[in-house]
Amino acid sequence: MTLRGQPIVPLTEEAQRFAVEVRRLAADVLEPLAEAGRPGDVNRPLLRAMGEHGLLRRLFPESGQLQATDLCLLRESLAQVATEAETALALQGLGGYPIVQSGRPEVVARWVPRIAAGEAVAAFALTEPDAGSDAGALTMRAERYAGGWRLTGAKLWISNAPQADVYTVFARTTEGAGARGITAFVVDGHADGVGGEPIDLVSPHPIGRLVLDGVWVPDSSVLGELDQGFRVAMHTLDLFRPSVGAFAVGMAQAALDAAVAHAGEREAFGGKLRELQAVSHRLAEMATRTEAARLLVYTAATAYDQGWPDVRKRSAMAKLFATEAAQYVVDGAVQIHGARALQRGHLLEHLYREVRAPRIYEGASEVQRTIIARELYR
Repeated sequence: MTLRGQPIVPLTEEAQRFAVEVRRLAADVLEPLAEAGRPGDVNRPLLRAMGEHGLLRRLFPESGQLQATDLCLLRESLAQVATEAETALALQGLGGYPIVQSGRPEVVARWVPRIAAGEAVAAFALTEPDAGSDAGALTMRAERYAGGWRLTGAKLWISNAPQADVYTVFARTTEGAGARGITAFVVDGHADGVGGEPIDLVSPHPIGRLVLDGVWVPDSSVLGELDQGFRVAMHTLDLFRPSVGAFAVGMAQAALDAAVAHAGEREAFGGKLRELQAVSHRLAEMATRTEAARLLVYTAATAYDQGWPDVRKRSAMAKLFATEAAQYVVDGAVQIHGARALQRGHLLEHLYREVRAPRIYEGASEVQRTIIARELYR
């Protein structure tokens, strides 16, 4: 574990101190709880600890507007020490933020305090078996019924499913309208008709299939306006995409620190490994990509917080570059370490498994390039 690698970006001294405090908390409290959890299951003791120490509360400020820079700082700092804690926090935010942003007061009052305390597990349910990157093609139906809505259909690759206590679910309310016919709903994970099964994926957190079989929800469970659910989803994703990049930067920093330490200690060919040009140049490239990714991430976060007109482009750039850079850095660290890095339980073996998925979820790298290209002509 390392406490090095503070973000070299225009953050306040207070923010820098907070990053160090988060890493220390992660090392002393959260990482042991993460290690005690079972892969594929929601780690409720870990969530409760993050609630008790106020980390989850920072995702839901009293103003109702989460700052993207705060989110990125949290995710990067946690990812350097305990990726399981980072992911658990991020999923609480992803599932809970649409409720804060677009929910009725009674729905916010019911769920947000419990999510922020780590007592209720949240999930964001958008993707379907035949609607991944093309979210406008989703087919889960929401039909008027008994003063509310009845939801029927399936979601796939949903983090925290089927164990979540509350889901933000996107369903079709107007046929043939594409993205303009989708509405967002809050669904109680223990309601009649909610089911699903876990999926065995290369992922330390639970992920699965969510099935809604005629699940009834009241009108108060609608998030935002009817047929405007895609706007709810995009508003959430525009905020969280740079922070996926921050997660990637945290992993890259952890891998870089490990590689620098190993290359400085390992004897090979009559000297330290770092004295080999092939190794030193690879380390230099890894460090440069990590810092470039960090700068893109925090610039995109600043753009979101200050309402710049090119937020969507910058968010896409940050996620694209940071996740691709992290893949390169982690792979390079594994190569420098050799076979020992692939032993079960080694930090780099863990990061090697963790680093792949962010290039796919919340918009694959190819989708980010499409967004960037489209925004260039807007």
